[in-house]
Amino acid sequence: MSDIQSKIEQERQQAREACEVNGNGSPECAAAWDAVEELQAEASHQRAKDTNKNSLQQYCDDNPEAAECRVYDN
Repeated sequence: MSDIQSKIEQERQQAREACEVNGNGSPECAAAWDAVEELQAEASHQRAKDTNKNSLQQYCDDNPEAAECRVYDN
C-alpha cells in the first residue's frame, strides 16, 4: 500500500508543476489532477477490499491450517 501512496505523492507534485507551468485552467493541469484522483480511488478500493472481511475470514487468512478454515471439495 505504501507503494501507491508514494505514487500519489509523485503525481501530486507533477500536477502542481503542470498547473504552475500551464496555468490552473489548462487541460494539462486538469489531466494531471485527474491522474491523482484515479490513484486515490484505487488506494481507496484496496483499503475497502481489506476491510470487507468478517472475523472468520480474517482468522483464516492468518491461520489457514486451522480446522475452521478447511475447504472440502464435493
